[in-house]
Amino acid sequence: MAAVVGTRELSRPAVVALQTLTVAACYYAAGRLGLLRRLVVEGAVFTPIWPPTGVAVAALLIFGLRAWLGIAIGALLVVMSFGPPQPTVIGLVAGNTAAPVCAYLMLRGLGFRIDLSRLRDGLAVVFLGALGSMLISASAGVGMLVLTGKLAADSFGPVWLAWWVGDAMGVLLVTPVILMLYGVRLPLRPRRWKEGVALVLAACVIVPVATNSPISLLFLVYPLLIWAALRFQHGGSVLCALFASVLATVAATDGVGPFKDMSDTALMIKLQAFNGSMALTALLLAAVITEQRNTRRSVERACQDLVQVLEHLTAGNSPPLPPRLDDGGRGPRNEAP
Repeated sequence: MAAVVGTRELSRPAVVALQTLTVAACYYAAGRLGLLRRLVVEGAVFTPIWPPTGVAVAALLIFGLRAWLGIAIGALLVVMSFGPPQPTVIGLVAGNTAAPVCAYLMLRGLGFRIDLSRLRDGLAVVFLGALGSMLISASAGVGMLVLTGKLAADSFGPVWLAWWVGDAMGVLLVTPVILMLYGVRLPLRPRRWKEGVALVLAACVIVPVATNSPISLLFLVYPLLIWAALRFQHGGSVLCALFASVLATVAATDGVGPFKDMSDTALMIKLQAFNGSMALTALLLAAVITEQRNTRRSVERACQDLVQVLEHLTAGNSPPLPPRLDDGGRGPRNEAP
């Protein structure tokens, strides 16, 4: 027994260290991926979607509060990739770590379920995990740039808004996908694989056309989201939303399609309005449908149990009486009442 306990005590720090390194690596990789597409607002460069925030919130929901160290290490690596360490590093790392931790604490306090099977879970991700908590990272990051003189004070508002929306989009689009993949259990037995293939083919045709056509056809994405949510719940809707958002961001940063010949501010507003409304539609619609289906299944199971009880009663097979307390524990008597 002592050897077993000793092995467990030694393995726990190793597991925590491995989880920390995994979170840090995923955060850094997501950061480098997000930096591939940038926009400029008031002379400041920002990313329309900042995937590391989604990775950080998902890691905390999966591994718990101990994942904060991996988030801090990953944020430090991303900031240092821009150049040698500067005084702004402390504020940026602190803000990018505190915001996901705050999101996790608020979600846990509400009894959040990572399967997103209830409407309240979807609303919590939107208003607490994304819009609420990311105020911290945006305020800390932009405030540090203003304090160090790297950003003019009169540019604080537009840059802060762009920073906040980019971090929030990372939570809305990336966190549900990671949580969905975490809940997948092998082997997969898709029941509607033909319809799934048809949805993928439709998305591969409609989304590139909508995001690259000079005519504003972005509305064509919403029927795909509704189809995916109705038939495949979160698994289909969040993947479809992420795919459409990535292609829209590529088109916006390239200045093509419906984003051609637009000012930086107008382009940012149009892109983030599309990404935000699409993410909200995918997340909340899938949550409503999943909750309704779970409620219907619970009612069906209750009805089946009731039918079995009624059949048992009508057949005259009542359950045996429990032993009487005054018979010395010898069991029920077959005497008439």
